[in-house]
Amino acid sequence: MDEAGSCASGGGFRPGVDSLDEPPNSRIFLVISKYTPESVLRERFSPFGEIQDIWVVRDKHTKESKGIAFVKFARSSQACRAMEEMHGQCLSPNDTKPIKVFIAQSRSSGSHRDVEDEELTRIFVMIPKSYTEEDLREKFKVYGDIEYCSIIKNKVTGESKGLGYVRYLKPSQAAQAIENCDRSFRAILAEPKNKVSESSEQDYYSNMRQETVGHEPRINMFSFGHGVVQYFNVASAIYAKYKLHGFQYPPGNRIGVSFIDDGSNATDLLRKMATQMVAAQLASMVWNNPSQQQLLQFGGSSGSQLPQIQTDIVLPSCKKKAPPETPVKERLFIVFNPHPLPLDVLEDIFCRFGNLIEVYLVSGKNVGYAKYADRISANDAITTLHGKILNGVRLKVMLADSPREESNKRQRTY
Repeated sequence: MDEAGSCASGGGFRPGVDSLDEPPNSRIFLVISKYTPESVLRERFSPFGEIQDIWVVRDKHTKESKGIAFVKFARSSQACRAMEEMHGQCLSPNDTKPIKVFIAQSRSSGSHRDVEDEELTRIFVMIPKSYTEEDLREKFKVYGDIEYCSIIKNKVTGESKGLGYVRYLKPSQAAQAIENCDRSFRAILAEPKNKVSESSEQDYYSNMRQETVGHEPRINMFSFGHGVVQYFNVASAIYAKYKLHGFQYPPGNRIGVSFIDDGSNATDLLRKMATQMVAAQLASMVWNNPSQQQLLQFGGSSGSQLPQIQTDIVLPSCKKKAPPETPVKERLFIVFNPHPLPLDVLEDIFCRFGNLIEVYLVSGKNVGYAKYADRISANDAITTLHGKILNGVRLKVMLADSPREESNKRQRTY
């Protein structure tokens, strides 16, 4: 979902803002009442810091609010604190419905970030090799409550590589650390770690084992400066080499990427790559033309074969869907990163919790909805699927607004 595009289409986007993502994570995304004026937003959110801009997304024809707004702060820590303290609050005594507050997505990301998002709480720092974990904690505890610190060490020698991680309890604390720590630490938000063994934090980086799911790689780090990344998708491996070979990170350190000869038959690899690329092209073509989405069936035109699901989580067995006319008890809002899953895969996943009425995608957006006839089933789906990766796609699954009066028209999202 491209916010800039959605704002522009609604007539509420203000092009005077030079950079919406500078600094990163300094905008918040609000779901509010359609009757909330900008003045109330400014009054309630100005205590958190300098507001550079506020815009309420409006219908381009009626000019009425769509119940969505953005607030741009001068600093990331201000936006994070506003999210932490205002999410779930009512803006005025007359409001019966609490607002929702998220860190707005950047132009390059695929979803909004919530207060529990690990990507907002863990920072990556460059440190002297003499630092211990206690030194690291002592240096950064001034910015907030630390959940853990870890130093990346050479697996063979046990020596520090001069790199470390600090995980805070709140996003605003991590942002404060990045904004205020000495520049020599070169602090940045860390990439999320997946399936890392929590039993040995100090060397989890060198012992990382990431099960391959779709486009997600399996990584084995051997020693400083060297590693092996194995993809199940051949085309993804080629694309990774093309994009990363020669890239400098950290600045001044050039990455070299080359293929390893593992004895595989080259003809088989080419055949597999061609198959994967054709499948990806077909999926892209169908997704860009929603009227043809029924063509994307893993089991052929008969639909007799169930779609294949790759994931490391344990899913319940498939259950019968509820009749289409069943009253909706709960709606779930689904965010996909980096792209939506096919409808047949979504239906197969979400029907496993029972009482599923319907699951559908919003055309041209990385979001969708699932309707359930039972709240327990919906809550089970959230508990099992939120933050998980299925077929290479990370899902965010959360409660949507309560269903309004029944209508044959599906509600839009922005």
